[in-house]
Order: sequence, then C-alpha cells, then structure tokens
Amino acid sequence: MNELGAMTEIVKMSYKTGDYVGEVIERDDRRLLVKVLAVLQHPTQGDLHSSYDPDAAMFHERRALSYTEKVWVPIQTAQPYTGAIPEYRETLQTALGIEMERMDRLKRWSERCMEQLESLRKDYGM
Repeated sequence: MNELGAMTEIVKMSYKTGDYVGEVIERDDRRLLVKVLAVLQHPTQGDLHSSYDPDAAMFHERRALSYTEKVWVPIQTAQPYTGAIPEYRETLQTALGIEMERMDRLKRWSERCMEQLESLRKDYGM
C-alpha cells in the first residue's frame, strides 16, 4: 500500500480552485473518488485566464463543493490528512469569509492605486 493506503482514507485535496478535506470512497490507478467533508479554501471567482479582469467575457461563479458531494480527483492532488475533521458548515463559512476579506483587501489596494495614479497625473501636469 502507498501512503494513502489506510482503511478509512481521509485526504486533503484540491478540486478546481478550492481545497477540501474528504474521505476516499473509491480509487483506480490514476484517481480517487472523494466524499467532501470540509472546505479549506473557497474556489476563486472570475475568469482564471484573465485574472482580476472584471470585464472578462466569462466571469465564472464557483461554488464550493457540497457536504458529502463526491468528486473524482487525480491521485497527485490528494495528500493524507491527519488532523481532526472540522464541521463542514463552519469551514464553509470560514473559507468564504477569508475569500471575501482577500477580495476586500484587493479592492482597497486598487482604490489606493487609483488615488496615487490620480496624484501622479496632476504632478505630470495632465
């Protein structure tokens, strides 16, 4: 057996742009079927190919995987998880809050940049 070979396999895994804790239900040579138990990082919103572009043609809304939702993931995206399994709803709320704080910080950074650029425009005499 490999390092994910325990009877009840609990893993940390990435799926699309989110990170989760889940239980391995099934496996084959390349992938694992994982039942989601907790959210560690909420998926990123928007077009991943046009980062930070609010006018992208396809601005995607990405929902976190649901509690007990089953997804196939490549084996290499999963690692053993040995900690206590947190409660799903609490982890979803925390992950969403962290992502919202990150976006608020980015918004405030952008606004501050615009203030500096306006100041520079005046300084340049434009």
